Amino acid sequence: MADPVPNPNAPLDGQEQVPVLDDALRSDPQTVAEEAIPVVAERAIIDKRQVVTGHVRVRTVTDTVEELAHASVQREEVAVTRVPIDRVVETGPEIRTDGDVTIVPVLEEVLVVEKRLVLKEELHIRRHTKTEAVEVPVTLRKQRAIIEREDSEGATVDDEAEPENDDPPPR
Repeated sequence: MADPVPNPNAPLDGQEQVPVLDDALRSDPQTVAEEAIPVVAERAIIDKRQVVTGHVRVRTVTDTVEELAHASVQREEVAVTRVPIDRVVETGPEIRTDGDVTIVPVLEEVLVVEKRLVLKEELHIRRHTKTEAVEVPVTLRKQRAIIEREDSEGATVDDEAEPENDDPPPR
């Protein structure tokens, strides 16, 4: 493998050797003082370390609150009215609805010289819906966060985080 940098003292092909200054200095009977000059390079080293600047402690507290829950409830009541009919019919009528009244036929067989179907009465049933407001005591739980911070000097600072919404629950 050839040298990447040719030696200046080596003779070139077909040429005579030319004296170089280094050769002249070496051939001189006087001593030459050599001085070494150091080459200095600086390097930067970057490092990271963790430093504790404080502590944070978070805890939750659950409070219970007694409140009255408001609601509307519905209750259905029925009223039954007996309507006498006493009419002879061939077949029994079906249960039917007339507006908000349900009509239930009541039949009876009566013994005559012949047997006949007699509609004795009808029951008229009406529905009434009543709405009343009720109050029921309930126990609700709410949580809040207590945050304690301690800085690097050891001083404690308390932050209390309130719930975002203090409105009562929807009805």
